[in-house]
Amino acid sequence: MTEDLIPASPTATRLARYTPTDQNEILGDGADPFGVADAGLTWLPKEDHFGIRLEGRLVAHAGLLRLPLSIGGRDAEVVGVGGVAVASDLRGRGLARLVVAAAVDHARTMGPQHGLLFCRPALVPLYQRLGWQPVPQDVQVEQPEGPVVMPLRTMWTPLRPGVNWPAGEVRLRSFPM
Repeated sequence: MTEDLIPASPTATRLARYTPTDQNEILGDGADPFGVADAGLTWLPKEDHFGIRLEGRLVAHAGLLRLPLSIGGRDAEVVGVGGVAVASDLRGRGLARLVVAAAVDHARTMGPQHGLLFCRPALVPLYQRLGWQPVPQDVQVEQPEGPVVMPLRTMWTPLRPGVNWPAGEVRLRSFPM
């Protein structure tokens, strides 16, 4: 697909489903499409999915999942954003911004005050441009063998006006999304 075939305003829509075949349509069927296999983590599937289709082809995705966590010993919930993917031949054209924005817009309707995501360090500047901020402390996540410190970068975004990230130890009380 060439740049001149991309509509001036592609739109992200909520997907009725998102399968491994859909993921392969965007990223191919490589063994480690997100580049995080070396982290050795068990991940949760997302429940809500947003995508962009161009000429019938799924070219971008972002998923959401509501998750329990504690911050400073207080229980809370976050909306986890994960599975963000853009077809390699279309990167750098704003599709990640559009699909993440659609997912975050929906996350604002789900109740929690914070969005949370995990990413490779190389992607931190992208997410910062999209309004995400690094969580300043280590984050523990559940794994089959018990809690571990998340080896990827943890980032957050407010889902309500005036919300800040609270101080204190952070523990995701589930597998990461």
